[in-house]
Amino acid sequence: MPDKEIATETTTKETTATKTKKAPTKKKSKKAARLKLKLVRSLIGSTKRQRETVQGLGLRRIRHIVERQDTPEIRGMVSKVAHLVQVIEG
Repeated sequence: MPDKEIATETTTKETTATKTKKAPTKKKSKKAARLKLKLVRSLIGSTKRQRETVQGLGLRRIRHIVERQDTPEIRGMVSKVAHLVQVIEG
């Protein structure tokens, strides 16, 4: 009788081990939305925080255009310096 208990324990261990191992599945990635940002106003007279935000967006000079992913973080940065940058949809 003890032999049967050992046999059932090993089979349950084997089945749990096979259940946890699954083949990795690839998620279908959609093309991420992009934003084109253009610096249209000078940073002279702006606060240090606004200058750092513009630098964080990757904008260096007036009429400089960069392309960034459309994420809530980038949208928040753009809203803080909306008077300095222009969003080009496309």
